[in-house]
Amino acid sequence: MPGERLGSDWLRAWWEEFDAALAKLTESFAATHGFLPGQNAVSLATDESHQATEALVDLTPVPSDLTTLYWVISEASLPDLDVGYFIHSPTTVAGHFQEYGSPGIDGEPIVLVFASDGGGNLFAIGGSGQIWRSTTASWFDDFEVVAVSLQEFLEHLSRLAAAQP
Repeated sequence: MPGERLGSDWLRAWWEEFDAALAKLTESFAATHGFLPGQNAVSLATDESHQATEALVDLTPVPSDLTTLYWVISEASLPDLDVGYFIHSPTTVAGHFQEYGSPGIDGEPIVLVFASDGGGNLFAIGGSGQIWRSTTASWFDDFEVVAVSLQEFLEHLSRLAAAQP
């Protein structure tokens, strides 16, 4: 999918399917795991998150797929999906960028950390559209490619949700 742009229609359809899979996951979670699930949610964008996205774009160049994501979805908290996944809000991304800067990934002119997992590993999107994961829970260590696009990353989350008992 390199070269293809993430579409807002695709994102809305993904959210609807993912939300249904997430509901099934949380319904059966206690019976499967022996304790209640945490708060698992993908939040749709609001006027406030649109303003935060615009502020992020004013702060630094932003890969277009990330802008599209934030125009539809403001953030996600999925502590019970596999190891846990968290898509940070545009406000959080801007704050982290101001505090830590951009992780240096060779060959990527724009890199923004936009998500993390329950182990503290970070997910970044580069100017190429690829998704990178830190090899440790650090902004300053190596990053490796885990998806060729944001769409592939989100599809991975869907497969994890569907595979959960």
